[in-house]
Amino acid sequence: MSETLMLSPDAAGVQRAAGLLQAGGLVALPTETVYGLAGDARSDLAVARIFEAKGRPRFNPLIVHVPDVAAAEAVAVLDDRARRLAAAFWPGPLTMVLPVRAEAGLSALVTAGLGSVAVRVPAHPLAQALLRALGGPLAAPSANPSGKVSPTTAAHVVEGLSGRIAAVLDGGPCAVGVESTILGLTGAAVLLRPGGVPVEALEAVLGESVALRDEAAAVTAPGQLASHYAPEARVRLEARTARPGEVWVGFGPDCAGAALTLSPSGDLVEAAARLFAVLREADRLAGPGGAIAFAPVPEAGLGRAINDRLGRAAAPRG
Repeated sequence: MSETLMLSPDAAGVQRAAGLLQAGGLVALPTETVYGLAGDARSDLAVARIFEAKGRPRFNPLIVHVPDVAAAEAVAVLDDRARRLAAAFWPGPLTMVLPVRAEAGLSALVTAGLGSVAVRVPAHPLAQALLRALGGPLAAPSANPSGKVSPTTAAHVVEGLSGRIAAVLDGGPCAVGVESTILGLTGAAVLLRPGGVPVEALEAVLGESVALRDEAAAVTAPGQLASHYAPEARVRLEARTARPGEVWVGFGPDCAGAALTLSPSGDLVEAAARLFAVLREADRLAGPGGAIAFAPVPEAGLGRAINDRLGRAAAPRG
C-alpha cells in the first residue's frame, strides 16, 4: 500500500476520507473514546481489509458506528430499554449489542455471522461529520495492530498502521481514552465489556440490575473471543479433492474442479471477504445431512483468521 495520508480536521479532510471509504479504503478516525479503524460496514472487502490491517487473529464481531438513533434503527432492532439508553447516552461511549435487522445490508464479517450487531453513535464531531458524508454505517475497531495498546492520538495510529491503511483523519487527542462500554441487550441486560459509561449509570436508566458476563459463556460482542456461525453440513478441512457427496470449496488455482472457491487466485483478502457467503452457499448446496470439504488455506496473515473460523465450523457438535 502507498503512504498513509494525514487528513486535516476540516471539510476538505472529511470529504477526502469519505471518498477513500466509498472506494473500499480504510481510514482511521477519531472518536471520543479511541481512534477507530473505519471501513464501510456494507462491504465484505473493506471489512476484510480491517482484519488484514490489524493482523486480527479471529473474525471477532466489530462495532458498527452510525450518526444517530434513526440510523441505528436501520441496522438493529431497538426495544424500549435500548431506546431509553440511547436517549441517555447517545451520542457517547456506549455500544449496545442488539438483534440485527435482516435488511440491514451489513457485511456478515461485521457480525461474525451472528444474529446480533454491536452498534453505537459516536460523539466526536469529526466522526459525526464523516458518517454523514459517507451516508452509511462504518465498522471501526480500535486503530491499532491486534493485541497492541489502543490509540488515542493520530500519531499513535501512524506508529502502528502506517502503510497499511489509506489515511488518518487527525482530530487531536481523544477525550475519554478508553473503549466504549458494551451492553448486551439480546436478552437480559449483560455487561459484555466495561468502558466509558459506568454500569451504575446504565442501571439507573434501566431501573434494573445489569448482569456481569459469565466468562465461560459464548461470546457475542467485540472485545471477546469470537462465537461463529456453524453450517448444518459436516465440514472437513485440508481437502485437496472432494469425496463422494461432498461440496468442495477451493482456494487458489489448483482447485479447478471445486464447486465453489474462496479465491481462485489464492488471495487471502478476497478469501476472507468471501468466507461467510461461501460457507452459507456451500451449506445450501450440501443440503440436509450433507458435507463440505475445504481446500487448504495457508496459515499466514489473514489465513490464520480464516482457518480459525473454519476450524470452529468443523468442530464436533454435541
